[in-house]
Amino acid sequence: MYRPRFIVLSGMILAAAASRLVPHLPNFTPLAAMALFGGAHFADKRVAFGIPLAALLLSDAVIGFHSGLLSVYGSFALIVVLGLRLKSNRAMLPVAGTALIGSCLFFVITNFAVWASGALYPVTLAGFVDCYVAAIPFFGNTLAGDAFYAAVLFGGFALAEKRWPILAETVPMLAGHS
Repeated sequence: MYRPRFIVLSGMILAAAASRLVPHLPNFTPLAAMALFGGAHFADKRVAFGIPLAALLLSDAVIGFHSGLLSVYGSFALIVVLGLRLKSNRAMLPVAGTALIGSCLFFVITNFAVWASGALYPVTLAGFVDCYVAAIPFFGNTLAGDAFYAAVLFGGFALAEKRWPILAETVPMLAGHS
């Protein structure tokens, strides 16, 4: 399990999570990209969920926990599921499209939870609309952050796999060796 591939993938996800600890634009974070990347690259589904969720938990332990964690972690887990569907096709367009879907999923789920809590907005149709309208300015940064980190994670690892074949899912056998 501690093959070079596992170590590099885990390290990349931990590094992405650590980027939450440096100053950044609101919502310009690696969250969805980490979940998508883990789902798309780890062979074991438990690890595909576990490593990104553990990295998120570690960064939240430093940043601080909040009342919306259930919706954040739930949407994060659903984005890992989207990543699992990318396993067989990690080309640029499917990754970009799935990252966009993940961003939208995160936006819808987490803002619904904010509205449904009744803490900031009345649980009425007007409160629902107000909640989502107030969240729109942050959505641009979510999209940009997810696109940036997905490009860095997926593109960076694809380049690493080409440079170091030992990182590939199946290491090619050398001619004449079995």
